[in-house]
Amino acid sequence: MDYSKYPAEPYRIKMVEPVKMISKEERMKVAEEAGFNTFLIPSDAVYIDLLTDSGTNAMSDRQWAGMMLGDEAYAGSVNFAHLKDTVEELMGFRHIVPTHQGRGAENLLSSIAIKEGQYVPGNMYFTTTRFHQENNGGIFIDIIRDEAHDATIDIPFKGNIDVEKLRKLIEEKGAENIAYVCLAVTVNLAGGQPVSMGNMKEVSELCKANGIKVFYDATRFAENAFFIKEQEDGYQDKTIAEIVKEMFSYADGCTMSGKKDGIVNIGGFLCMNDDELFEQAKELVVVFEGMPSYGGMAGRDMEALAIGLKESMQYEYISHRVLQVRYLGDKLKEAGVPIVEPVGGHAVFLDARRFCPHLEQTDFPAQSLANELFIESGVRTMERGIISAGRDKNTGENHMPKLETVRVTIPRRVYTYKHMDVVADAIIKLYEHKEDIKGLKFVYEPKQLRFFTARFEHK
Repeated sequence: MDYSKYPAEPYRIKMVEPVKMISKEERMKVAEEAGFNTFLIPSDAVYIDLLTDSGTNAMSDRQWAGMMLGDEAYAGSVNFAHLKDTVEELMGFRHIVPTHQGRGAENLLSSIAIKEGQYVPGNMYFTTTRFHQENNGGIFIDIIRDEAHDATIDIPFKGNIDVEKLRKLIEEKGAENIAYVCLAVTVNLAGGQPVSMGNMKEVSELCKANGIKVFYDATRFAENAFFIKEQEDGYQDKTIAEIVKEMFSYADGCTMSGKKDGIVNIGGFLCMNDDELFEQAKELVVVFEGMPSYGGMAGRDMEALAIGLKESMQYEYISHRVLQVRYLGDKLKEAGVPIVEPVGGHAVFLDARRFCPHLEQTDFPAQSLANELFIESGVRTMERGIISAGRDKNTGENHMPKLETVRVTIPRRVYTYKHMDVVADAIIKLYEHKEDIKGLKFVYEPKQLRFFTARFEHK
């Protein structure tokens, strides 16, 4: 491996959090008590926690300093003004409504922008996003390029919307029956795959011609900007901030979880330029979250988010962030471990179909694989396959996604390359005796977002 491709951590560590490794026998007991659901495992039983990059990031000294400047006024917080100005500077949107996290913004947008029976096309579903869309009467339509559903295809900008699919949907259903286009940057469940600037522009032009709004899921927008700078012609000499500003110029608004590229532990927001939608959002945020000047956030968290958004524009930071993920992916590929290709921005996705070919999708191979990895090594990951996809709300049948994956998610500024070596070694070792991995079945299945709290046992 050419280690010169991976930059050293662009930070010094000035505070540490001890971790410990419990025995394999203890991990087996913990997994059984958790119903073989990695979401239900207590964190003090985990050695390296790669469950998610959401809210698990390490804040900078400047962010911690900003926390001390929290203005906790019930209305008119100065930290809200700082956050609003920062979002307008970086993204260009006129209006912002803070929320407790991304799904709060999804709830607001779905409530005000979707009429019963309208279609919401997007570049692959995400769990909470689709729930809010469907819960408000929308019908999700996947219009991502076909290659995104094939883990083995290694092409750039695998998260792009198939514009012809979108055009055909508009012609068949009518523009008035489309609530808005939901464009994710990057596409989480496709493997953290980016969207090209050219695709954003083309989608924007088609939607404007038909009077349809475009809202981004902007959760990992800085990662997407890095891929554009690295891989799209004409952007190599642009700064991350310049690329980000152009990206959002093709959108009418966005939902944002600050817990990812905002590099904070809690918080999010909804943005838009439309005055009427903004007034509706302000009315609803009071019901669901809090005053329009804080939503579901404390003043100190808004300050940390404003600082974190600016830090995510730093090339040294974002390049290390993406390349650290790529480092883990490259180690696994070299060892022959099947993963989703190319490696995306926030996680390496193990291809559970090829990892566990002896298991049917109804044996929940990704769920089984995630649990076995924890039992073997103390590394916690999550399933992103049939369990996360849930059931069709009309037929009750399981959605059967083509991608059946385990998401090995890297928090920002938390782990080192040595940690990645340990994770890679654990996965490679497990792959060598993959036939021992047993399938699972439900013991308890919640009706909504079942992957969070479901419980399983071995078949």
